[in-house]
Amino acid sequence: MPRQLKHRSRSEIIASILEVTNGNMVRRTEIQYKTYLLYNILTEYLLHLLRCDLLEYIEGERTFKTTPKGMQVLMTYNKMEELFVKSP
Repeated sequence: MPRQLKHRSRSEIIASILEVTNGNMVRRTEIQYKTYLLYNILTEYLLHLLRCDLLEYIEGERTFKTTPKGMQVLMTYNKMEELFVKSP
């Protein structure tokens, strides 16, 4: 596992899930591998994101997709991260 992923905040994990599912129809296993999360932890986050309407679940395909609200949250997160990383 890459060193920078060892200790992530809740918002970093949510952003990584939204990033993986952004514009894609992605299955749970692919999200799990790309975000380096354990199955049970990923399940908790997916349920939370579904309840907050940041992700949608496509039943027939068994895939997840970022909603427009989720894309807006991801863009806001990326802007905030950009502000913190820039140094004068």
